[in-house]
Amino acid sequence: MITKLSLYKIIFENDTKPGKQFDVVLLWTILISIVVVMLDSIPSFNDQFKTEFYILEWIFTLLFTLEYGFRIFVNPKPLKYIFSFWGFVDLLSILPTYLSLFLYGYQYLLIVRIIRLLRVFRILKLIRFTKEAQFLINALKGSAYKIGIFLSAVVTITVILGTLMYVVESGENGFSSIPQSIYWAIVTITTVGYGDITPQTVLGKFFASIAMIIGYAILAVPTGIITLEMTKSNEPKKSCQKCGYKNPEDANFCSSCGMKIKEKVG
Repeated sequence: MITKLSLYKIIFENDTKPGKQFDVVLLWTILISIVVVMLDSIPSFNDQFKTEFYILEWIFTLLFTLEYGFRIFVNPKPLKYIFSFWGFVDLLSILPTYLSLFLYGYQYLLIVRIIRLLRVFRILKLIRFTKEAQFLINALKGSAYKIGIFLSAVVTITVILGTLMYVVESGENGFSSIPQSIYWAIVTITTVGYGDITPQTVLGKFFASIAMIIGYAILAVPTGIITLEMTKSNEPKKSCQKCGYKNPEDANFCSSCGMKIKEKVG
């Protein structure tokens, strides 16, 4: 007998054979629907297969609506799912097609087409199916504080450079205001280099050279921080017997409570 619990395990979990099969089918459905969206955006394809694309879109929309409804139905806490990140993603993947039923008329055609682009949110659902994606998300969470501090330092450097360039260039050569000069500093530090604003004075070029060198160093730091967190995630851990905090394998005392960590016997 099929129960809500068994359906919940199939739809929300993938540690069972039916759950894995459900995820595989859903994965291919998402991928095919994304391909259809991409092909539909090609004018020549849209003109030739407009009706076929419209039918396929409604088939995929009904399938995803059915999936969304089942997720709400079998979930012990439906409101928690509805207002969760994945709940919003699932809703955004089906909402545009239904909105197109109410936004009719020539003047609304462009709006409908723009709204329908929200269907690409389906691609976010692919993240559910990869352990590697979760591993990367955990690494980003672990390094969020360090990256936040680093970005604060970058913003400070950018403001200082922008202000200096405004003073050095005397408000000329495109450096008409401090915000405009900060924009130049951001473009230069990120090595984008649009070239719409360029310093003309010798001192200005000197500061620009410093900004370019800083830019290369800045690009490397976040990569190093995230890589370090990913390396830490792969390292074996020792659990503290008192507080349960996971310490590095070579730790003798807990970093959280200071308790001596007992070696495992056998």
